[in-house]
Amino acid sequence: MSSDFRDLIDLASERLGGAVIAANDEFFAPKEAMLKSGPAEWREGVYTERGKWMDGWETRRRRTPGHDWAIVRLGAPGIIRGVVIDTSFYTGNYPEKASVEACALGDNASAEGIVSGAVHWDTLLPQTQLAGNTINAFAISGQARRVTHLRLNIFPDGGVARFRVHGEVVPDKDVFNREADLAAMENGGFVVACSDMHYGHRQNLILPGRSTHMGDGWETKRRRGPGHDWSVIRLARRGRITRIELDTDHFKGNAPGKCMLEYSDTDSHETTFQAATAAWKELLPETPLEPHMRHKWYEFDSQEATHVRLNIYPDGGVARLRLYGQAK
Repeated sequence: MSSDFRDLIDLASERLGGAVIAANDEFFAPKEAMLKSGPAEWREGVYTERGKWMDGWETRRRRTPGHDWAIVRLGAPGIIRGVVIDTSFYTGNYPEKASVEACALGDNASAEGIVSGAVHWDTLLPQTQLAGNTINAFAISGQARRVTHLRLNIFPDGGVARFRVHGEVVPDKDVFNREADLAAMENGGFVVACSDMHYGHRQNLILPGRSTHMGDGWETKRRRGPGHDWSVIRLARRGRITRIELDTDHFKGNAPGKCMLEYSDTDSHETTFQAATAAWKELLPETPLEPHMRHKWYEFDSQEATHVRLNIYPDGGVARLRLYGQAK
């Protein structure tokens, strides 16, 4: 797996429920745009009644002391390993500097209460220089506690196209008091490796909800030689898998012909886990798949697992994979 922190889950993603819950100003462009899932876009010659249309969050020019800020509720609370402050297309109107602060709050925390100042913020990223029209990436070291909210401060004002918060999901412990999807991204599952993801990213396999279109799943290139494609999922917790759902939704002419699932129980972390040398045991035998269909299999009698390998034959696309079971 890549050592780049940007390979980790975006904890602030709107797909996971992330939201910008407050900002002191959003005169030129709305705060919510910072968390859009796609890259920022440029619309030449497009203006609104307030000025040039920009794809991001942009404040007015500050004429008084102070700085601007926005508060983000993470879609998936967790441990933060890096942030991206993307100033794409902001060339003469980007912030000179930025800082990021974090806190851990309960489910009942309100935007009003957070803004009122009754919250203790810890510094994740001290005030740091930004470049315009650039993906400014900053690794975060020494942060080891679960956080739920971030405050992005920009100095003194300006525009941010996208804000990404990469890290490791740490869900509420209550999630695992019952049967849960042990592969789900929001529960802490992570796709550590795959053979190929030419058309669709491997992490799409474990996103929440049904896929929205063909590009919202995991899809490999057409295989022209021997072999087959595969993805390895690190489960959120060690557990016993009791039922499986595999969805080929939207894959109509490019679904795999068959699939097979294996499991392994190891203490190896994702950065050292080696799919090729792991001790794999069969979970689901080689089974035909149908295009554009949700497949379900029940009553598995597996042993405890930490990782699952999805093998597809020979190639193609899978929208979602759900691995339900009881965590240890």
